[in-house]
Amino acid sequence: MVSVVLSEAEKLYIVHGVQEDLRVDGRGCEDYRCAEVETDVVSNTSGSARVKLGHTDILVGVKAEMGTPKLEKPDEGYLEFFVDCSANATPEFEGRGGEELGTELANTLYRVFSSESSVDLKSLCINPREHCWVLYVDVLLLECGGNLFDAISIAVKAALFNTRIPKVRVLEDEEGSKEIELSDDPYDCIRLNVDDVPCIVTLSKIGYRHVVDATLQEEACSLASLLISVTSKGALTSMKKVGKGSLDPESIFEMMETGKRVGKSLHIALQKTLDEEESLGTSRQKVGFLG
Repeated sequence: MVSVVLSEAEKLYIVHGVQEDLRVDGRGCEDYRCAEVETDVVSNTSGSARVKLGHTDILVGVKAEMGTPKLEKPDEGYLEFFVDCSANATPEFEGRGGEELGTELANTLYRVFSSESSVDLKSLCINPREHCWVLYVDVLLLECGGNLFDAISIAVKAALFNTRIPKVRVLEDEEGSKEIELSDDPYDCIRLNVDDVPCIVTLSKIGYRHVVDATLQEEACSLASLLISVTSKGALTSMKKVGKGSLDPESIFEMMETGKRVGKSLHIALQKTLDEEESLGTSRQKVGFLG
């Protein structure tokens, strides 16, 4: 992971503040930094989103391409994840420095989306055993300012919400051979239901307490973190411990409860932003790359 070096005095200052529920930037232990979410920022994708969370900057593009269903799931489409850590994000990513982190982040996304209910994969099937939609989800880390997992999960959910997949007609001739016809109308498309797409909430243990949305400096003071993926209804779908330190059962239980509570609020705020942005339609002012 991305790391910063702090002196013992700096660490002590951060740890003492957290015990008093007052972090260096003025937030409480359960407060997120202000997040900027913008969708439809990359023109040659089926859906895209950019999320800025403090100094963490993430860009996600989703491309829908036709493929063949997997043998074990002949009536479903599927998602493929790729995470690229830009060398400009931090000097640690120069050369091949970001590859290991990119793989770890992609594997976490696969785990989060392995839940049957997160995305309706059956809606991506065109012809059982023959044709389906494959969604290639490309994540680009532009800047790292702590809490990568949460920021990426928010950006992935926003990009999937923005994704539009062309409607398909399967035409069969008298000899039984099938031909696929894609709709030319950009408004004649399928939208994904993202209601059950989870968001990741990372809880970092600092001293005797835990915080959400840790900055790089706070991550340097934490020996162990718990990553939990939570749906908009507060259901926990996966959990993973990261870091060298250990967590006692009582701490894990408290962190899970905090994660569920904070996760529900996160989903509500994100959905409200996405709905507001979409309601503006073409009159929406672009503020990202294409502004």
